[in-house]
Amino acid sequence: MFGIPGKQAVTLTTAAARQIIKLMEKDNHQGLRIGLKKGGCAGMEYTMEFVDEIAPNDEVIETEGARIMIAPMAQMFLFGTEIDYEVSLLESGFKFSNPNVVDACGCGESIKFDESLFVKS
Repeated sequence: MFGIPGKQAVTLTTAAARQIIKLMEKDNHQGLRIGLKKGGCAGMEYTMEFVDEIAPNDEVIETEGARIMIAPMAQMFLFGTEIDYEVSLLESGFKFSNPNVVDACGCGESIKFDESLFVKS
């Protein structure tokens, strides 16, 4: 929808792709939908849900067999984002490296975007 020709809006590391495939196959899902919602102390939070149906306006990205769908309202906020999957002694989970984020709360669950992304032409 809001794409740059020849460039994916979101990229996945090999670790993220492997984890998404593993979870897709577990319950036979079509892919992982990524979105945003208002919330948290910085203003916005990522949402992630495995889905069994691709919505008509989702942007679909496939990497190494992993399929993610970007919800329409989140597409412009996610350009240039890399999604990784990290495992440490204390936690494991998906990590977003998003160049559009200008601030985040201390816990890392909530983010704030550059105000210019909200300006309507």
